[in-house]
Amino acid sequence: MNQVISFVDEQEVVRLTQELVRIPSVYRPDQPGGNEERVALFVADHLRNMGMEVYYEEVVPGRPNVIAIYDSGRPGKTLLFEAHTDVVTEGDHEVWSYDPFGATIANGRIYGRGSCDTKGNLAAAICAVKAIQRSKQPFTGKILLCIPCDEEGMMIGIKDFIRRGWADQVDAAIICEPEENQLCITQKGAMRAILRTFGKMAHGAMPLTGINPNTRMARAILELEELERKEMARLGEHPMLGWPSITPTILQAPVKGDPQINVVPDQCMTTLDIRTVPGQHHDVLQAEMQAILQRLGQEDDKFRATLEVIEERPWTLTAMEEEVVKAVASSYRELTGKEPVYNGVPGATDGTFLHKAGIPILTTGAGDRHIPHHADEYVDIAQLVESTQLFALSALTFLTQPVKV
Repeated sequence: MNQVISFVDEQEVVRLTQELVRIPSVYRPDQPGGNEERVALFVADHLRNMGMEVYYEEVVPGRPNVIAIYDSGRPGKTLLFEAHTDVVTEGDHEVWSYDPFGATIANGRIYGRGSCDTKGNLAAAICAVKAIQRSKQPFTGKILLCIPCDEEGMMIGIKDFIRRGWADQVDAAIICEPEENQLCITQKGAMRAILRTFGKMAHGAMPLTGINPNTRMARAILELEELERKEMARLGEHPMLGWPSITPTILQAPVKGDPQINVVPDQCMTTLDIRTVPGQHHDVLQAEMQAILQRLGQEDDKFRATLEVIEERPWTLTAMEEEVVKAVASSYRELTGKEPVYNGVPGATDGTFLHKAGIPILTTGAGDRHIPHHADEYVDIAQLVESTQLFALSALTFLTQPVKV
């Protein structure tokens, strides 16, 4: 099976990565074309030219999923490769050393927004299938490519993929994300919540005629910080995922209307980015946060607050004994002559929902895990080629294993 490695074309991987990066796919709902549509159309055409069976499915207008099938023609398992088309904002162009959508090659790297997260790995997955096609090495079952929108947002793309029944036929999935080709068998869970405190508008010179929601929000945030410390002490540092966290991100007061320095606002809002690890249960954590708000209300009869959980993604853990883990691990050994490094994903991925649908997942791919979302994002070309080879070899290894009965 290692013959497939020789059919990976480095220049093809580099060229496809550059082509993908040069099509901006930041979701900007206030701008015409500010979505994944252009890059999805490009990918769909590319896959059709490869002779694959391609489906183009709009999740919402302008935000499509692309699904492609490479069928061996023989009964067997289905292996899914998943890599999203959206990228985060490039921010201020002036802080970049390179054009964020130029896909410049320098120092053995491809620079640009999405080169690391995760258009390089999308190119690697596609080129891995090309290598398998060229090698003509026999296998059983199917390779399924899921190329969804909105991984960086509410993950509506992968949810739609599952809702339409695509996941029902999948036996295992490789999530193509920047993990330095480490084998990530676990990932943090996530809860997104909105915390609001309510007050009464007043003149800043006479604050006691109103109710200040800001000071009450400050108390709530400090209590949540204490809850975070307790969870860290209870659970310790996870060997692959690190520490659990409760992080206030956006802080806004007033929530509506113009802020003014001499006006006590009527409402304050903060968003909470909560990251969980094995040993935490989201319903228990939410109940503890509600209990904090209830206690603060008992201590201050003017304290009013609400907590709304708007998204929940449980942590995941895939057993080392799963066939997909063993297939990628043996492929890594064959490819590099080294033992794989097992690790965890510090954030959530689309794999969260595939795992929730009952599919064993493993996350791996090219790219320094600390580079995504930074200015001057890049991917090392040598590592990207290694990822392509790893994907191709892993697919053949998994799809030539006996089918479980």
